[in-house]
Amino acid sequence: MLRRIGTGLVVLWVAATAAYLALLAAPGSTVDTIVGDGADTPAIRSQIITEWGLDRPAVLQYLDYLWRAAHGDLGRSYLLQRPVSAIVGEQVWPTLKLALSAAVLGILLALVLALTTRRPWARRVSSTAELVVVSTPPFLIGIVLLSIFSFRFGLFPVSGDHGVAALVLPAVTLALPIAGVLTQVLRDGLDRALDEPFTVTARARGLRESAVLVRHALRHALLPAVTLLGWLFGVLLGGAVIIEQVFGRPGLGQVTLTAVNSKDMPVVLAVVVLSALVYVVLNTVADLAYLLVDPRLRRS
Repeated sequence: MLRRIGTGLVVLWVAATAAYLALLAAPGSTVDTIVGDGADTPAIRSQIITEWGLDRPAVLQYLDYLWRAAHGDLGRSYLLQRPVSAIVGEQVWPTLKLALSAAVLGILLALVLALTTRRPWARRVSSTAELVVVSTPPFLIGIVLLSIFSFRFGLFPVSGDHGVAALVLPAVTLALPIAGVLTQVLRDGLDRALDEPFTVTARARGLRESAVLVRHALRHALLPAVTLLGWLFGVLLGGAVIIEQVFGRPGLGQVTLTAVNSKDMPVVLAVVVLSALVYVVLNTVADLAYLLVDPRLRRS
């Protein structure tokens, strides 16, 4: 655990540094961003440079950012003139709600498909559908779902975040590609597990094929799927930024897009570090989940 925590801190540092360097190299002026549409005079620009410490070398600004971030101070937004922690905190729940809903839906759909498409014809149909949804950009899936279920049949709201109905189409849009990948991984894992000696023993004891599949083979097939846990939520968080725009939902997507376009460095850095933190935590949880799924790892 200590080794994983140390590795996680390195990942957070690399993510924050990469985002800082990318924004530093981006075109445009930070002073122009802060001035915005307000009064623009040499005196005001000089005051802004002094107040925000923009006259210091970039290395000192970078070190100052790391020091403040290590103490929980994410800075103040250039554009909104508010604490970054408050801005991100207000928008993180809608994004988290969408990501969690899509994750649960995708995992359940993958389990059902992997367990029920064992026959050759069902496997071919399912594999074709999985290939289609995995190969299709999520925003295009969202537009198709909107066209059919919102514009044509009027079953779900077109935009917004009011009630469960407004969450259905965005969650399905994000869940389908996830389910497509997980189904393939689980199905391959089941095929390998069913060829292992322990399944032969289970059948010899008189267990039905469905019991062998669910109680024995599925547990072993879960190991490679658990490995994808960090990747899964990384895809969901990245996809949520785009899907929130397609469905007009509040969340980190709109905040991130605005911050990047306006070069609002404190907000962008906060979102990057938050995403990296989620990735580190989930990969640590995945490592611990191995111990629950496979008891042999506890004894090793």
